[in-house]
Amino acid sequence: MNFEFSADQQRLREEACRLLAAECGTAATRAALDGDDAPAERLWRRMAELGWTGVALPEDYGGAGYGALELCVLAEEMGRVLAPTAFASSVYLAADLILHAGDEGQKRRYLPALAKGERIGTVAVAEGPGETRPENLRCRAAGGAVSGVKIAAPDGAAADLAIVLAADGDGACGLYLVDLNGLGVLRRPQRSLDPGRPVAELAFDAAPAERLGPAGAGWDLLSDLYDRAAVLFAFEQVGGAEAALAEACDYARDRHAFGRPIGSFQAVKHKLADIYAANVLAKSNCYHAAWAFAEGAPDLRASAATARLSAGHAFDLAASENIQIHGGMGVTWDFDCHLFYRRARALAVNLGGRRVWEDRLIEALQNQRRPAA
Repeated sequence: MNFEFSADQQRLREEACRLLAAECGTAATRAALDGDDAPAERLWRRMAELGWTGVALPEDYGGAGYGALELCVLAEEMGRVLAPTAFASSVYLAADLILHAGDEGQKRRYLPALAKGERIGTVAVAEGPGETRPENLRCRAAGGAVSGVKIAAPDGAAADLAIVLAADGDGACGLYLVDLNGLGVLRRPQRSLDPGRPVAELAFDAAPAERLGPAGAGWDLLSDLYDRAAVLFAFEQVGGAEAALAEACDYARDRHAFGRPIGSFQAVKHKLADIYAANVLAKSNCYHAAWAFAEGAPDLRASAATARLSAGHAFDLAASENIQIHGGMGVTWDFDCHLFYRRARALAVNLGGRRVWEDRLIEALQNQRRPAA
């Protein structure tokens, strides 16, 4: 089993590094905090021009015809620079869900525009604090329309299309495509810890909607989507964790106290070593999950949950200890430590918090051990 990326995938990584260094960096994320969307919009246009927005979509639908591994490469590099972009909500979530759940007509109507970056998609699930489940959904679908309120929809203010989880009677729920620029839709940006990944409230008042996938299959389709998307978000977290470690190491070498670099003190060495160990473990788990994703392996759910948990821990540890290593300077606006911390905390609750993914991992492992009927 070869866990190395191919030569083509390595070239894609090099291209991504060059573009993100030129168009992004932490300056673009800081601009988002100041309410300046111009760098993020420019980055989106460049990614679309290079075909990133359709990299994993089939050529029949306007994509580049590559696959999951190429997305993992891009996700890691975007995580490394804390890219302020709607790439995750549109590519990891909306386009993937239409590709796997949509009928042929829906794929041909929606995927080409998403692949070219001409439209932005999102998935709207959450309705309030706590885990959203089929039994507590308040958003309703009936008669080809959706009514209700969704909160914290990723990139909901910028998106053109939303896939909405809604109850459709008899305790079942479904997924519905809604044009966010159409009738019956009101959106309101919401404050978040990380403005580089903005969220919005979406209110639907009998908004015209189109069912995506079989009736009553919404929860299963969403659960399968989360397995795939968790791998990509885990790569973002690994990229962010490695960048935070590099920043901490640079500061530990440059900052002197008592006549020597603070990186020479044992307490700082131990912090850096702990971050490194967590990063290596997370990356190993991510590589296995990427393989399972690309090959459609039976253990994808367990692998995705493992990668999600270990990468989340690594990024949280790296972002938190980066602040500590910077000392009093670490909590100031002038340093980038808070940018990594914001992204780490935002990604930690994306697709569900740690408890949700621990439960998914336990359930997946139990199912693997259960003998076939």
